[in-house]
Amino acid sequence: MTESASRRGALLALAVLTLVWSYNWVVMKQVLAYSGPFEFAAIRAVLATLVLFLVLLLRRETLRPPPWRAVLLLGLAQTTAFQALVQWALVDGGAGKTALLAYTMPFWLLLLAWPLLRERPDRRRLAFAAVAAAGLLLVLQPWAGLGGLRSALLALISGLAWAVAVVIAKKAFADGSVTPLRLTAWQMGAGAIGLCLLAACVPEREIAWTAGFGWGLAYNAVLASGLAWVLWALIVQRLPATLAGLVSLAVPLGGVLLAWLLLGERPDAAEAAGMLLIGAALFGISRPSRT
Repeated sequence: MTESASRRGALLALAVLTLVWSYNWVVMKQVLAYSGPFEFAAIRAVLATLVLFLVLLLRRETLRPPPWRAVLLLGLAQTTAFQALVQWALVDGGAGKTALLAYTMPFWLLLLAWPLLRERPDRRRLAFAAVAAAGLLLVLQPWAGLGGLRSALLALISGLAWAVAVVIAKKAFADGSVTPLRLTAWQMGAGAIGLCLLAACVPEREIAWTAGFGWGLAYNAVLASGLAWVLWALIVQRLPATLAGLVSLAVPLGGVLLAWLLLGERPDAAEAAGMLLIGAALFGISRPSRT
């Protein structure tokens, strides 16, 4: 596969991922009416693991685990920490704002990828990152208060956990011996164990097994936690880590818009201006560099 075709495939995967994850911020907020955050995160991760291993069997890929160090570290960062923190943040935080705070991941990644992956961002990418940061600032409006401080901090830390996971995944793909599907399945299983232990230790409300909860669980297990994390692993494999992180900012934009339409979380003028800036930065940063 040529570099151009690989890049196009990664950007197509990102488009599908954006649709799935953008809507999932609404789903994750709504499902909290039926369940505590940690039990829901644990169940979705267990079901997603089963789905991913079923796909591995259907594709007749080897079930041999990738290096255990990468599996355990990635599972802890990407599944246990990120999923638990995000779901906990949504208890008190709005879906749109929580999505945007979690997606500070690309800016954490800019700091981590340079020393850990030797990916030094060029001036163009730094410029677009600055535009996106300005847009994020307008959306967050720290001068007006962030609402629940605990929710904001949890979402920000989840972004850092995700950035760490990207670095781990990038290193795991370095020798070309691990496929995105196999790494995603094994790390999801490892992370699901951590989420189950967390859910067992934290008292929560009893789950209301309704049709709404079942729909939210199915959407998360099959699409948002199964298919979507495979697509994300493919994107990380094919694109530079900092580029993958920055173009993923399309997801919280979609999350904000869907939270507005479906949950009544209407952005004000500053938030709308911020979204336009982030959109412009995404368009610029996703274009190939001129040689």
